[in-house]
Amino acid sequence: MATQNVDVLVIGAGPAGTIAASIINKAGFKTKIVEKEKFPRFVIGESLLPRSMEALEEAGLLEAVKAKGFQEKFGAKFVRGEEVCDFNFTEQFTQGWKWTWQVQRADFDMTLAEEAKRQGVDVCFETEVTAIKFEGTDSATIVKNKDGSIDTINAKFIVDASGYGRVIPRLFNLDRPSNLPPRKTLFAHIKDPDRLKYSEPNRIMVVVHTPTTWIWVIPFSNGTTSVGFVGNPEFYDQVKDLSPEQALRKLIDSEPHIKERFGDKEFLFEPRTIQGWSVTTDKFYGDGFVLTGNVTEFLDPVFSSGVTLAAASSQRAANLVVKQLKGTKVDWEEEYMKPTMIGVETFKSYVMGWYDGTLYEIFFAKEINPDFKKQICSVLAGYVWDTTNPFVKKHARALKTLAEVIRIGKSQDAVKNI
Repeated sequence: MATQNVDVLVIGAGPAGTIAASIINKAGFKTKIVEKEKFPRFVIGESLLPRSMEALEEAGLLEAVKAKGFQEKFGAKFVRGEEVCDFNFTEQFTQGWKWTWQVQRADFDMTLAEEAKRQGVDVCFETEVTAIKFEGTDSATIVKNKDGSIDTINAKFIVDASGYGRVIPRLFNLDRPSNLPPRKTLFAHIKDPDRLKYSEPNRIMVVVHTPTTWIWVIPFSNGTTSVGFVGNPEFYDQVKDLSPEQALRKLIDSEPHIKERFGDKEFLFEPRTIQGWSVTTDKFYGDGFVLTGNVTEFLDPVFSSGVTLAAASSQRAANLVVKQLKGTKVDWEEEYMKPTMIGVETFKSYVMGWYDGTLYEIFFAKEINPDFKKQICSVLAGYVWDTTNPFVKKHARALKTLAEVIRIGKSQDAVKNI
């Protein structure tokens, strides 16, 4: 058994892990990433938000991503029948990035990991954490390597960015159920040679299929598009006896917008299913560790919040780790937990507002106050920490109030007084 000493151990080589590791490494601390999976590997979360660009830039990863030529993304379009609501990131309330990318995550995540390694971060794939022992803020982590050998990694701090693996919550029984209902998705990548006939490729399209079921359409720069249905588990009872490909083709055929574009197009892989993704934990930190990204809380794919919450939480966590390692006391509750929860709770209000119909009232209204649309656009761009935005500061109340005044035909100026 070999033993290695590092300043910071990062668990997980996805965006959360590589952003955190790169920022800490840039500050001069010896940083190591261990990743259970072999990269490149497939994962969803393919449509980024502009706020994530700030984290990539600070981590020194932005230029490497730019060089890959991913599909640029300038907004989000919501469609219900013939009704369309289009958000352009250049028309938002918050000053910040006006664009981002739509990415094949296998390539995107590999690009980040390779760039972090080039910068000096030790990145080890197919390395599984099996146990962690804390002594104050110091830790000893047992890992199993690809060849089956066992090593110990001593660290002054651990950043858990393990995503769905949820290493520290699993090892220390920290997981708690989310208050969001369980949902399920069936999706595939599909050849999309005629995309320009139907819509702009530089935005995600969200299609309302039923009141509680929606479809994502995410074009990539290589001429393929990610298409997925998201709904309650019982929605899929209608296709439970079919193969994955038959099931997705039947669902595609049931939605006119999607059938016309993808009904006879080739799937690049057998459709896949993910369900029961919503989970949370009581605390995002402890003596010697911090949780970032999907390890804190994963909500729902509808507003593409996953990578942005991962990137922003890792950015904040990494700077606090650096601060602590330099000898300054960190109040993790005030400086990390509470600010992170502002973003989580804001996105959660929008997710809940989507599924209960509140956002249908707003998005598909005949008229919406331009100022309110800009403020909502900023949330959809990922600027969920800008509390000068009323639709962040009073997110739940603002959405409900605006939907109500639209429903009863009252002047929207009343919403300005909330």
